[in-house]
Amino acid sequence: MKNTMPYKDKIKTYTLRVNKMLEQSLPNAELPPRQLHEAMRYSVLGGGKRVRPLLVYATGEALGIEPSLLDAPAAAIELMHAFSLVHDDLPAMDDDDLRRGQPTVHIKFDEATAILAADALQPLAFELLAETPAMRARPEAQRRIISALARACGSNGMTGGQSIDLASEAKSLNAAELEHMYRLKTGRLLWVSVMSAAYCDPTMTAAGLHSLERFIDALGLAFQIRDDILDIEGCSDVIGKPQGSDLELDKATYPALFGMQAAKDRTQELLEIALASIEHLGEPADILRWIGNYIVQRES
Repeated sequence: MKNTMPYKDKIKTYTLRVNKMLEQSLPNAELPPRQLHEAMRYSVLGGGKRVRPLLVYATGEALGIEPSLLDAPAAAIELMHAFSLVHDDLPAMDDDDLRRGQPTVHIKFDEATAILAADALQPLAFELLAETPAMRARPEAQRRIISALARACGSNGMTGGQSIDLASEAKSLNAAELEHMYRLKTGRLLWVSVMSAAYCDPTMTAAGLHSLERFIDALGLAFQIRDDILDIEGCSDVIGKPQGSDLELDKATYPALFGMQAAKDRTQELLEIALASIEHLGEPADILRWIGNYIVQRES
């Protein structure tokens, strides 16, 4: 039977689904060490758009994968995202006081607790993938997802991208260098979100994987450029962090290096590339198209 639920309702359903999985997976704040567990829960459950889990579920919907198989990957990737945000906000990194409109973890608690909370979220993500029964029942998909997430977060992924970002402050990069940094810092975790669902499809071909990789590569770049635009044009109350923080740190961003209009043009170009890459999937991929449009039009 065709699923005719409106996309916004689907997004709400998937968001509630991953939030429930996260709530159940995180340690109880009443268990010792209490402050550490409280900080872990604060960093994960304090809001957020859940874009990465939504990409997991939406890709699964496009491919006909049962959501129950995707709960662990969706939650694990969000835990890894939260880990990265806590570290990014630290004084040694971006030194941000606000995240999602709330005090960052090191402000709410203290710097040492923030570091430890982030460090604990990372192994919890892999524990979910290793121990969840639905994953254990699909060992080949489980192996590929664990491997992909590990690579996406390492020195050739998210962590490496953050290192390049810090080293690029007050420097001028060309477009290829900037987009390489974006692919690592932001794109790799988005990539594993889509690929984790694809790996659960036993009929997936090499050509099918390539088209999904092309989709999320373009969309991941568009996502980060849109963040750059919002840092300049967004309202702090809406984006949930101080407006202009990237400018204040003299970060290498698309608008700063190439101008606002070029940033907006590139975002639209990337969206068109992303949508063209999944055209062959037909109507089942409409939710992925909806998310793609949301990413480049969002205000936060």
